Amino acid sequence: MLSKRIIPCLDVRDGRTTKGVRFEANVDIGDPVAMARRYYEEGADEIVFYDITASHQRRAIMLDVVRQVADTIFIPFSVGGGIRSLEEMRAVLLAGAEKVSVNSAAVRSPEIIARGADAFGSQCIVLGMDVKQVGVREGIPSGYEVVIDGGRVYTGIDALQWALKAQGLGAGEICLNSIDADGTRQGYELTLTALISGQVSIPVIASGGAGEPEHLRDALLQGRADAVLIASMVHFGTHSIAGLKSYLHACGIPVRRSW
Repeated sequence: MLSKRIIPCLDVRDGRTTKGVRFEANVDIGDPVAMARRYYEEGADEIVFYDITASHQRRAIMLDVVRQVADTIFIPFSVGGGIRSLEEMRAVLLAGAEKVSVNSAAVRSPEIIARGADAFGSQCIVLGMDVKQVGVREGIPSGYEVVIDGGRVYTGIDALQWALKAQGLGAGEICLNSIDADGTRQGYELTLTALISGQVSIPVIASGGAGEPEHLRDALLQGRADAVLIASMVHFGTHSIAGLKSYLHACGIPVRRSW
């Protein structure tokens, strides 16, 4: 069995790492470059960097910060936020990222997924999905709707149907974030995670809601996720990456040793 990954997430606004609850009430956490270095040294398997206001503000991602992070870590590095074209994908990869994450732009222009996969390989293209539970209704048979622009715009697109379409277009991975669980530290949205993981054949990263080691275990086992995104639980110092890996190892879940 492949090792499961623990991936700290840096949500960056105005050059600083920030964290909120359900995309609101964000607080300043610290310098993303220093935080990325610390998590790398503590044994993180990857780092994810999101420029969280780039899509809403219709601006390019902060490439200078991307370069600084890439220069200080030596593990896979995924970058998203405001990436709308092949040229912007190329710029992010040249700045040092191994993967680019597309979210709002992919909903508006799905062909960006196929173009990116053709140009750089599917392994470089991550579909970011921000999802809200809205109940089963016409057009949303799964009961989960895709929301874009940092949680501001409801699309009328069913989450499962979108995940399958993106996979068909060439996405190599899905980062699945539950808006309902985001920042709550009450656990991942396991029904959503299992729904998507059980239907696609590409890796799924569970995101939103991690607060305790048990939450990671549940996302990897019950949710069938391939990796877990974490933020608050390490940003605020309540848990360490080494401690989380030790716990998962004790649960029989394969992880890359860092202790």
